[in-house]
Amino acid sequence: QMSNGSSITQFLLLAFADTRELQLLTFWLFLGIYLAALLGNGLIITAVACDHHLHTPMYFFLLNLSVLDLGSISTTLPKAMANSLWDNRAISYPGCAAQLFVLFFFMSAELCLLTVMAYDRYVAICKPVHYGTLLGSRACVHMAAAAWGSAFLNAVLHTANTFSIPICKGNALDQFFCEIPPILKLSCSDSYLREVGFLVVSACIGLGCFVFLVVSYVQILRAVLRIPSEQGRHKAFSTCLPHLAVVSLYVSTGVFAYLNPPSISSPVLNLVVSFLYSVVPPAVNPLIYSMRNQELKDALK
Repeated sequence: QMSNGSSITQFLLLAFADTRELQLLTFWLFLGIYLAALLGNGLIITAVACDHHLHTPMYFFLLNLSVLDLGSISTTLPKAMANSLWDNRAISYPGCAAQLFVLFFFMSAELCLLTVMAYDRYVAICKPVHYGTLLGSRACVHMAAAAWGSAFLNAVLHTANTFSIPICKGNALDQFFCEIPPILKLSCSDSYLREVGFLVVSACIGLGCFVFLVVSYVQILRAVLRIPSEQGRHKAFSTCLPHLAVVSLYVSTGVFAYLNPPSISSPVLNLVVSFLYSVVPPAVNPLIYSMRNQELKDALK
């Protein structure tokens, strides 16, 4: 029995496989996904930074998204790869706190940034005359800074609160990285309800972002359908569809991970779902954005 977090020196993460062969297979799979994510996001960052034709609000926000994707996947996968390779499940107490903080920071910032990107598309399509005024370079920097800053404060709040809760139910987490819900399950007092309250507040803010995204896209759809030419409609849709696909992937996997009912919850399902929302979006986002984007393709040639 452990009375509080200070007596715990490490946590045990959930293993993806229990045989050596499967552990090595997991390592190579993760390595392939990680290298693909590094390459895809790295190419987008390089293209946007180096090509002056891409120095527009949409691509500035896309560059920020690629940086966040690189950060979030680098927070979880390298540790999971090392654990699979060395047949080890341990992560130190400070290492767990750092991983939780950094991941929560990147994931929160990504939601804020996706909301800002929806506003960018809304102004571009519904108020094109005011686009230069509403989304000047200074306004873009301020919106990106607000996304990063609010995510930082959110991560500090949740990490400090989570790791101040007494723990007495062992140190084995049912997750392959450090996350708030598995740590709360180890708490031994009602003090975890305080963090649940903070999570509810964060969920409400997230819901506000989601409502803003939906309303923006309803307005965008109405504006696009009023465009007389088929070519104009196609061009407008092509700038919105990648963002809509990324938002759908991010929101659907995240919501399922946090809101899946206990009746269908299992360690294997939790592992698959957490993999889907923490690893798949950062690896797939560059592909979604570059698939139908001629400007990006031209910049990468």
